[in-house]
Amino acid sequence: MAVATAAPVPAARSRRAARRLALLGGTTSTGDALAALRLLARPGRLVAGEAIARYERAFAAHAGVPYAFSFSHGRVGLYGLLQAFGIGAGDEVLMQAPTHIVVPNAVHYLGARAVYVDCQPDTLNMDMERAARAVTGRTRALVLQHTFGAPADIDGARALCRQHGLVLIEDCVHALGSRYRGRPAGSFGDAAFFSTEETKTISTTMGGVAVTADATIAGRLAAFQRRCDTPPAGLVARYAIKLAAYHVLTEPRLHRLTRPLYEMAGRRNPLPGPTAPEELHGRRPRGYERRFSHAQAVLGLRQLDRLDANIAHRRRIAAIYRAELGRLGVPTPQAPEGSDPVLVRYPVWVTDRAAAVRALRPLAVAGQWFTSVLEEAVNPQAGGYRAGSCPVAEHAATALINLPTHQRVRADDARLLLQAIVPWVAGAAPPGRDRL
Repeated sequence: MAVATAAPVPAARSRRAARRLALLGGTTSTGDALAALRLLARPGRLVAGEAIARYERAFAAHAGVPYAFSFSHGRVGLYGLLQAFGIGAGDEVLMQAPTHIVVPNAVHYLGARAVYVDCQPDTLNMDMERAARAVTGRTRALVLQHTFGAPADIDGARALCRQHGLVLIEDCVHALGSRYRGRPAGSFGDAAFFSTEETKTISTTMGGVAVTADATIAGRLAAFQRRCDTPPAGLVARYAIKLAAYHVLTEPRLHRLTRPLYEMAGRRNPLPGPTAPEELHGRRPRGYERRFSHAQAVLGLRQLDRLDANIAHRRRIAAIYRAELGRLGVPTPQAPEGSDPVLVRYPVWVTDRAAAVRALRPLAVAGQWFTSVLEEAVNPQAGGYRAGSCPVAEHAATALINLPTHQRVRADDARLLLQAIVPWVAGAAPPGRDRL
């Protein structure tokens, strides 16, 4: 594809001086924030309650499988699944780069080894040819990440797993609502795990779900869930406060003022963060095996009820980004034929990431998943990554930004964001563009 010169993106309405978009906060509603505050008034109902079972049933229905089990984080769901499949010391698990440090951590905590497979430049999903070459006699499982919500090569992954007798676990952390050949992402592998952390498609501040259609694995997951600790009521209360606070603080007309205050607070921010410091070093934190709470389930159910509208909006915004970038001849994310992705963020290759982020700053917080092949790790070596082994992922860590798709992003916002970064997207391309 020929790359166009930096022609201007069609003009968007300019009445935007008072608005600034956050990357999160657009999934929740004012009703969710008020519900979170009401839950704080009933401390005895924060941790345990009937909403957990209802939430798990609803989530299973959305994932297209009969069994779902909630946990404190998606990574704990993965850890439980690996245990359920008997993966342990000496085993190898294939996973793609880039990913987040907490994904290989779940493997390493069991004594197994994460083996990293590079991504394809056009999809940012696992390169299945490289995956096939990485299989050894110790390989037991493949964790298939649907990056940004675009389905990976599911058919290729299933064929590889059948050929070598591997367990297929779908990483649907970004992919709630995405579909492939008419079925939900998460319904193709032996199991899958999702995240409802605050930056994902729906937000319970923290949380994750493991799903499966296998009754035996479901029984083992249920036993694992029973062994997990219940979350402290004080922590659940802080999750509820954070959800309500973030909904208000990320309102576009306030965010210009609130973001500097948030950044100034730094580590003194009293609200709970998504990743423990130990995890960034590849170490296991205290309280790792923990359940989901009733209060979070209440908030999650509210958002699952609105999931169709959430999905439709994200698809509309992604379509605007795709069309405008296409006019510039800029490569856009690809997905397999027959897939219907829901992008939790929209990835864009740029020639100068720092300059593009500065250009966007008056309008929005530019996402930078992934700034490392192992996001948030103090060093990729903390997750056992060998420098140079995944060159496409390493390039993505220097040349990729991502734009918001949530429900506070309007059509004119999307066009303004692209207009701001035209000088750094025209001419940008992933490595190996000749392969596309």
